[in-house]
Amino acid sequence: MRIRRITPTKGTPRRTRLIAVASGLVAAAALTTPAVAADAPSPRFSASQLAAASDAVLGADVAGTAWHVDKKADTLVVTADSTVSRAEIAKIKKAAGSEAAAVKIERTPGKIRKLLQGGDAIYASSWRCSAGFNVRSGSTYYIVTAGHCTDGAGTWYSNSGRTSVIGPTAGSSFPVNDYGLVRYSSSSASHPGTAGGADITSAANATVGMSVTRHGSTTGTHSGTVTGLNATVNYGGGDVVYGMIRTNVCAEPGDSGGSLRSGSRAIGLTSGGSGNCSSGGTTFFQPVVEALNAYGVSVY
Repeated sequence: MRIRRITPTKGTPRRTRLIAVASGLVAAAALTTPAVAADAPSPRFSASQLAAASDAVLGADVAGTAWHVDKKADTLVVTADSTVSRAEIAKIKKAAGSEAAAVKIERTPGKIRKLLQGGDAIYASSWRCSAGFNVRSGSTYYIVTAGHCTDGAGTWYSNSGRTSVIGPTAGSSFPVNDYGLVRYSSSSASHPGTAGGADITSAANATVGMSVTRHGSTTGTHSGTVTGLNATVNYGGGDVVYGMIRTNVCAEPGDSGGSLRSGSRAIGLTSGGSGNCSSGGTTFFQPVVEALNAYGVSVY
């Protein structure tokens, strides 16, 4: 996430209906009738129903929301930030129509936003982000970072005074995806194959429950777990990204683009989220394997 001089943020998740539990009544009088408690079975939703619910949430277009399918529960989990009103949650449920029961609403504190500001800090002309991973293609070296960082950026620098050149933006994909590429053009700029001091030897896709560690130029190093996959995030203003990794790792503005790793494996790039590193929050990451494949580069 990059932190601009002003950081945009928005979001809106939805709530799910709770299934009522039917309990038996205890009869009184001379006759003793045992109470019978019968739990109504939780409904299971098909892949097509969940896909329809997901499309409905997207169509509702409520900024500050993110959603993913919980495959264990067969529900669509919609995360809604503090800016999402009750009316907007009702709008989401109405849009889901007959699939509304498949939608589970979870509230998250703060605003879901791109964490644009200024791993290590890298600076564009008017904003700061974090380096993700150093990568290479042949003898050419790059930094892979968030696409909302590289979007509209020209030359990148390694210091706030913008005198130490890293190099130009070599690729950018945002929205839909959130990855970008910066080429090292200065022979004086070092590019070790590490992230947060840890050697990175390979890249991998995330799995639910995976232990992960994030590095960012604003808040440093924080750890947590992967809580969802293939999440869609609506930052507002038409900025919708797909296929994101959902985690309970905190992040703040300026951490955008920073690395997410699991041990020595590169996992993701910081995209956006809500909350902070004092009270906690929810953060979303661009899967790094997709970015590496798109640019034909690899970690080393």
